[in-house]
Order: sequence, then structure tokens, then C-alpha cells
Amino acid sequence: MKPYTGGIRHDYKEGSSNVLAPRRGRRWSWFALGLALPLATVSLLVSESNQSKQSASDNLASHVSTQQVPLAISASQPHGAGPAPIGPDPQRATASDLHDGMIVDLLVRRGDTLEILFRRNGLRLADLAEMVQLPDAAEHLGLLRPGNEIRVTHRDGTVLSLVREIDEIELLEIRRNESGFEALTIARDVDTRTVDAHGVIGSSLFEAAAAAGVSDRVTMEMAGIFQWDIDFIQDVRSGDEFTVIYEELWRDGVKLRNGDILAAEFVNRGASYRAARYSDAAGHNDFYTPEGLSVRKAFIRAPVDFTRISSNFNPNRRHPVLNTIRAHRGVDYAAPTGTAVKAAGDGTVEFRGANGGYGNVVILRHGGNITTLYGHLSRYGKPRVGNHVKQGDIIGYVGRTGLATGPHLHYEYRIGGVHRNPRTVSLSPADPIPAKYRQDFEVTTATLWRQLDLYPRTRVADAAD
Repeated sequence: MKPYTGGIRHDYKEGSSNVLAPRRGRRWSWFALGLALPLATVSLLVSESNQSKQSASDNLASHVSTQQVPLAISASQPHGAGPAPIGPDPQRATASDLHDGMIVDLLVRRGDTLEILFRRNGLRLADLAEMVQLPDAAEHLGLLRPGNEIRVTHRDGTVLSLVREIDEIELLEIRRNESGFEALTIARDVDTRTVDAHGVIGSSLFEAAAAAGVSDRVTMEMAGIFQWDIDFIQDVRSGDEFTVIYEELWRDGVKLRNGDILAAEFVNRGASYRAARYSDAAGHNDFYTPEGLSVRKAFIRAPVDFTRISSNFNPNRRHPVLNTIRAHRGVDYAAPTGTAVKAAGDGTVEFRGANGGYGNVVILRHGGNITTLYGHLSRYGKPRVGNHVKQGDIIGYVGRTGLATGPHLHYEYRIGGVHRNPRTVSLSPADPIPAKYRQDFEVTTATLWRQLDLYPRTRVADAAD
């Protein structure tokens, strides 16, 4: 038999000796030793990494998990946004360190919450959790709108201060001190300027007001002042004039918005109506005539924002549904279904329910044996029979119930059960200036009446120049 000359020899006979067996054992030993060393090293590294992660997780839990942020997380939170980093010891970051902090402006986007903004910018969630617990701050921190900006000063993620604008005048500022955070409401300096404008109506009040530089809001407020004397839908004519004196609010050379109307005059068909704003010592604001009478009347002539008068008070009207001559003892104000119907004056709900051709009806009883009726309602407001209502309270909504060809409010005004034309009946004024405020009223408003007097003459002088 030829001697074995190559490879690893396998001998499966029991008890046989093989000279190569010891060599094979030594090779496997060295191989096992070489494999074990790197495995041990990897195991050690993995163990240390797991311990490090567990330590970081425990640390984060102690700062965040035990202090839940009471703000919802929006579904638009960026993917992969991890937990906020833990900054330095908060007790070391006091208000005195603000000059050492870094400023970041947080711009609110759609779906953002403060928690998302804090995570996105690496700010401490624990600080946020503490700040939203402040009584003076919770409301303003919980309500964010796209476009809002919040300025945060921080040091390595630890918040030193937070500032956000509440409105054009007030700021919310939260600062860290030795005991935690404190919230302050800061009123910024605002410059109040008095301006006036005059216009002559050509085609419409709003066009004339716009040409005079008066905003739609101020125009609407001016119309609201004189609504008891002038029907701005039906009565305004070409050639009518108005003068309005009002405030503007400015800050740092930028106009913020229009303020209150101080005085106004409207000349309608040659008749002049004037009013000035007066605030008494009790904080009550209202508009009064030069004689100290309230411009408000006990009743509103049109208790709904209507588009047109579809039918006037007419004792000889032909009914559009029945096609017979039947007196129309009220005024029909056409308006879209669902338009709010307001109480024409202070009173008590006497009836609420269906009433034949009137459809759904509300009847109010007022002082002086006066009642008002509101018909064809689609639904009722909150006041029920027996409830007291104030002028302007919503008592129902425009509809077309009963015998109605389209959505409108049928409004009736009765004195002692006798129907009167709501558009022409004499309306008693509200309470005048109390006697104890009369002298102060005259002194306070004197300048405003003079300013209204001067305006037309100023126009003439300007034209002469």
C-alpha cells in the first residue's frame, strides 16, 4: 500500500492512533482563541452602549415623562424628531445669564404646537412643561396660529426666556429666575392719533367713505351710531354728507389699526344728526347728542340685517299667496335663510310657536303697552316664553315658514294692540346723560362739537387756496 502523502487524513476506526490528530487539535484551539477575543470585545462594547442608552433614557424620563406637556402633538410632527436634549443645570441658567444666551425665533406653521417647535429646535421639554403651568401664560401658550412668532433665548437648549405677542399692544414674557419661571404681561407704548374725514355721497356711502380714506369698519360703526334715525338702506341720498372723528393706534411709526369713533355727523336730506362718545365714571360708554340725549332709541327700526324691503306697511296690499286684498300691517325685510333676528327693544318673550300664516313666530312685550312680532322664522333663538331679552339679543332666524313666497322677516309694531308702521312710528329715546355727569359731558365733548363745526369751513378755505 502506498504511503499517504497529502491532505488531512480521516481515520474512523476506533482506537486507532493518528499522528495528525494532535496537530488538528492545536489548529482548532488557536482558531477558537482568535475568534473569542474579538467576540468578547464586541460584547463589551455592546454592553457599554446599552448601559449608556439606558442611562440616557432614564435621564430623559426623569425630565419629561414625569412632567407631561399638556399640549396636543399635531399629526404634522416631522419624522425622526427625537426627544429634546437635556441642557445644563436649570438652576445655573437665571435671568442674569440672558446676555449669554442664544436667541431663536420660532415661526409657527400649520399643525405646529409648542412641543413640536421645542423638539424641532432642540429646546427642553421640561422647561415647556413648567411654563405652561403658569396661570398667566397657559392661555397664550396653548393657542397658536400659523404665522405667529415666538422668541426664545436659551443656553444649550435650556430656556432662559420666552416672548410672544398677545396682540398689537401687549406682550407675554416668561423669564427664568432662581425659583423657576415667572410670567409678565407687558404693555407696549402706543401712540393714539385723532384723525377726521369728510365725504359727500355720490353713488353710495361706502364709495364716498373710501374716497375720504375711511375704512369699511369705521363706516359701518358710523352707520350703527345713527341707525335709529336713518335707514341706511332706504333713506341715504346723493348729496348727503358725513364727518367722522376717530382714533388711530400707532407703534414705532407703524399704524396698527383704527380705534374708537369719538364723534360723527351725518346730514341726511338736509337734516343734521350729531353724536359724540362719552365714558362716565362707572365705565359706561355711549353716544349722545349735543343736548345730552342718547342717540339710541328704545327700539331698532330694522331688527335684522336685510338686503331689501320686499313689502312695506300697507293696509290695502294684495296678498301674494292668497291673491286677495289684505292689509299688510308690518314690514317684510328680505334676507337669506338663517340670518339672525334681533329683539327690537328690551322686553319679555310673550309667545313663541307656530301661528297660522305667520309661520314660526316670536312676540315680545315691552314697556308702554308695546308689543313686537317676528314672523316666518326658520328656527328660534335661546330665549323662551317668560325670559327677559335686551335690545339686540338674538331671538330667532330668518325663514319662510307659513304663507311666505321667499325667506324674509315679517316685523310688526303694536301700541295697545294697534298696528303702527315700524319705519315711521315715533320712537322714544333711551336714557339721557345722568344729571351728575352732565357738566363733565359738556366739558369733555365741547372740543368735538367745535371740530365738527369747523370742518365744512376748512373745505371752503382749501378750495379758495
